[in-house]
Amino acid sequence: MLAPIVKTIEVPCSQEKAFNVFVNDMNIWWPKSKFTTSVMAGGSAKEIRVDVTPGGKITEVNNDGTEYEWGAFKVLDPHGFFSMDFHIPSPDWKIGDFTLVEVTFTVVDSQRTHVELKQSNWEALGDMAEGIREGYEHGWVPIFEQAYKVKPPLGETFLSPG
Repeated sequence: MLAPIVKTIEVPCSQEKAFNVFVNDMNIWWPKSKFTTSVMAGGSAKEIRVDVTPGGKITEVNNDGTEYEWGAFKVLDPHGFFSMDFHIPSPDWKIGDFTLVEVTFTVVDSQRTHVELKQSNWEALGDMAEGIREGYEHGWVPIFEQAYKVKPPLGETFLSPG
């Protein structure tokens, strides 16, 4: 059994804002020029669509209109927690199995939130699980610890108080 990946950060905003930015603004903060199936295929991603409902899908849309399913929400508990089936597939792999990503948003005070991301269920990816896990171990740093925490959406201060 492969150990889960656990990443934690503290963001300078309310729990509600931290949750909403993560799920509702993923198309803004996710580094689409680096970490998408489209980039692995030599193209570029146009958008990441997120249907924030139980069972709602996370879908990458390539500039040519090709869609890649990244996963779906399993549990949504605004603004404290969500879990989702998740995996960014390589362009030539028709994915049928997903890892489990769980994200918890814990109030530190009115203007600070502790965010923990945990990814597990590596065995679902079969013989490629160990290599894929290692890729995510390194990939979550620029995605979660840098892009989510720092990248401003629409020119605003991204995770500023409020």
